[in-house]
Amino acid sequence: MAAMTSPLRVCRGILKEIRALKGREYKQTLAYNYVLDQFRKNQVRQKVSSERYCRAQEEALHTSQSYLCLLASTRLHLALHNLYHGKGERAPEQVAGMVGLRLPTQPGGKGWEK
Repeated sequence: MAAMTSPLRVCRGILKEIRALKGREYKQTLAYNYVLDQFRKNQVRQKVSSERYCRAQEEALHTSQSYLCLLASTRLHLALHNLYHGKGERAPEQVAGMVGLRLPTQPGGKGWEK
């Protein structure tokens, strides 16, 4: 079983991902308000009775962790897609440089290499 992280850390992570998607005006979005409302609602339940709402609270935390994972994975996928997406034909040197390799040069200098 994975280690449980605090709800505050998960909430901050989700808000960070929303900020990365929406920019400076992220506080005026519906997603921002919904996330804060849900975390506040779940926090109030905890104060009412720890035994009665324990299972629902764990379920809400697990759902929020899954949503945070989805947002972070989507952001990283888009970054990788933009980095490696085809932009037409590339030179072999450029393709090798993208993956951290260098093409071998002809020893003895035949005159055709740079």
